[in-house]
Amino acid sequence: MIPELDGVPVLVTGGAGFIGSHLVDALLARGAQVRVLDDLSTGRRENLPAGAKLLEDDIRDVEACRAACAGVAYVFHQAALGSVPRSIADPAATVAVNVAGTANVLAAARDAQVRRVVYASSSSVYGDARPVLKREGEEGRPLSPYAASKVMNEELADVFRRCYGMEIVGLRYFNIYGPRQSPEGPYAAVIPRFLRACLAGEAPVIYGDGTQSRDFTFVEDAVLANLLAAGAPAEACGRAYNVARGERTTVAELAERILEAAGSGLPPRHEPPRAGDVPHSQADPAAAEARLGFLARVGLREGLERTLSGVRA
Repeated sequence: MIPELDGVPVLVTGGAGFIGSHLVDALLARGAQVRVLDDLSTGRRENLPAGAKLLEDDIRDVEACRAACAGVAYVFHQAALGSVPRSIADPAATVAVNVAGTANVLAAARDAQVRRVVYASSSSVYGDARPVLKREGEEGRPLSPYAASKVMNEELADVFRRCYGMEIVGLRYFNIYGPRQSPEGPYAAVIPRFLRACLAGEAPVIYGDGTQSRDFTFVEDAVLANLLAAGAPAEACGRAYNVARGERTTVAELAERILEAAGSGLPPRHEPPRAGDVPHSQADPAAAEARLGFLARVGLREGLERTLSGVRA
């Protein structure tokens, strides 16, 4: 159940980013008083709608986190330094932001006695787990510094729950995509990269042979999972849940769908596989449905069409 949010003060860290800004939209639509903590290193000021109060600061600054958390009822912790390749290139920065920053946010939320923290984890925590279908409790070893940072986030959340009695819920995102996702830079996600290439009449680049598969999840469904996690029963707290459709699409199939939807572009070209990438990832969403009431609503075809419309707008 989504909690009553009319007039309720909430904080979204990373709220100027891709997922965070969509969450800000949804919270404002429900009448919440939204505060955003974002250093704009990857987020964009123009992503924020009127009505959201921006605190331009860094989650690595504990005092900034304390000021941001003061007086809020819910904290939605979305801020992170994403990308597996970026973490391999600069592991220290990834750990500093994702682990130390998360510790700061959790400590500030504890001090402010917030009602609940909902934080973003990642499917990368499954690492080298052999089953293609990923279930909570069947994790493997992390394959990148980014994945390790998300494992550490989940451990931190559990420690804060046990030590301080905090209500904390984690959400393991599986390849979230949608409007506002940046195609720029060497660490851009696959869907915006493919869309940009197709619309420019260029060949999308596939790293590896294209048989690797992912569970692509539209951003609207990720937002829904956050809202449901905020209002879930207390017994749902203290664990992280898969957020995905529970379907698998190969990267080669994805390229074909985007070429078809865009109506332009050249056939994909292949480059060597990237270090740290897992071969297959598909979620079992049963726990999120049972504990949070979450069920993804937007299929890949519809999601790609809506994303493409956003890019063309």
